[in-house]
Amino acid sequence: MLLTTKLMLDWLKETEMATRLETAIARVIAEGKVRTYDMGGKDSTLEVAKAITEYAS
Repeated sequence: MLLTTKLMLDWLKETEMATRLETAIARVIAEGKVRTYDMGGKDSTLEVAKAITEYAS
């Protein structure tokens, strides 16, 4: 879902924010500290979204 948002930002020519969002998503996944159940963790999607928001802002 969040990568779809990145594509929308690209389409809207908001390339800086699209890049920041994609980088933040990749960073949270690579760190592995916050993970949803489907990624082998116990965190909620809201907790993952908050972690991504911290890096994207």
